[in-house]
Amino acid sequence: MIEATFQLTRSGFRLDVDLRLPEKGVTALFGHSGSGKTTLLRCVAGLNRAPAGRLTVADEIWQDEAKGIFLPTHKRPLGLVFQEASLFPHLSVRKNLEYGMKRSGNKAGEGFDASIDLLGIRPLLDRAPESLSGGERQRVAVARALLTRPRLLLMDEPLAALDLKRKLEILPYLEKLREELDIPVLYVSHAPDEVARLADHLVLLENGQVVASGPLTETLARADLPPTFADDAGIVLETTVAAHEADGLTRLEFPGGKLYVSHRDKPPGSRLRCRIHASDVSLALAAHGDSSILNTFPVTVQAVVATDTPGHILAQLALQDGTLLLARITERSRVALGITPGLPVVAQVKSVALLA
Repeated sequence: MIEATFQLTRSGFRLDVDLRLPEKGVTALFGHSGSGKTTLLRCVAGLNRAPAGRLTVADEIWQDEAKGIFLPTHKRPLGLVFQEASLFPHLSVRKNLEYGMKRSGNKAGEGFDASIDLLGIRPLLDRAPESLSGGERQRVAVARALLTRPRLLLMDEPLAALDLKRKLEILPYLEKLREELDIPVLYVSHAPDEVARLADHLVLLENGQVVASGPLTETLARADLPPTFADDAGIVLETTVAAHEADGLTRLEFPGGKLYVSHRDKPPGSRLRCRIHASDVSLALAAHGDSSILNTFPVTVQAVVATDTPGHILAQLALQDGTLLLARITERSRVALGITPGLPVVAQVKSVALLA
């Protein structure tokens, strides 16, 4: 387990967090600009020294200000990946990787082949950084960080400087990291779909405070989050490709039911993450056979909360197996339909974002 407690005041901003995070998988630090994501990451890295701070990773103390313990960044066994890859322009990709290994004491090149194959950069080894795309440079930067043999990998908005095409190029490699790495990853992002695709655990930050922390699917489905997160509201489903229908649709299944989506070129049995935005869910008091919406579910209203947008509310809904959905509707619709906790309704999913 990672235990992180930091209190830091700087330029009118105060970070005050107390977290318990899993030792494996990707933990996303998510929040709007100025929420404290990068400040928290820099505290974990030892780049910001919190006067009141304590950090343990797998029971190893990296910082405990009360006891006068503070490991500087270069003595913390961690890997760092920032927005810019910062590769040495006069060295080839291979030489960049070798330099990183030597600086960390990994002179034998432990994990070299595994890292370059995991990131798909073997064809790039003899190229100069200036000849690489932004996505390729970031994959090299991640491989360099892994070759330092870190106990913890820190990634500060590694896709923020990339255009959409390059983001889509690198995302599958980051998913492989989540699936294959045995070390924890702290991943800073302000992009909801990026977080939904990559994270296992989610920490929501606002004004330097932790407003929610927990498994991704459970945390995203909460209806009690601050109204400022309502615009990003939506849930993530882990589904399985069940079949490809004769009419061109693909059927996905999850514990709470099935979804029909446009054809996906994945064999039956494949795992597929989906995100359903609250704004893409409408409600009805009864099922209608004359609707073009294919994905409908009987649900029970669990909670109704206000949002920052006047005249709009967020409804938390539960399927029969307990799977949660969120629906963003107008206050007028809530009144017209009598939407209150405990009411059975039908959720109509207008669109499904496929995160793969």
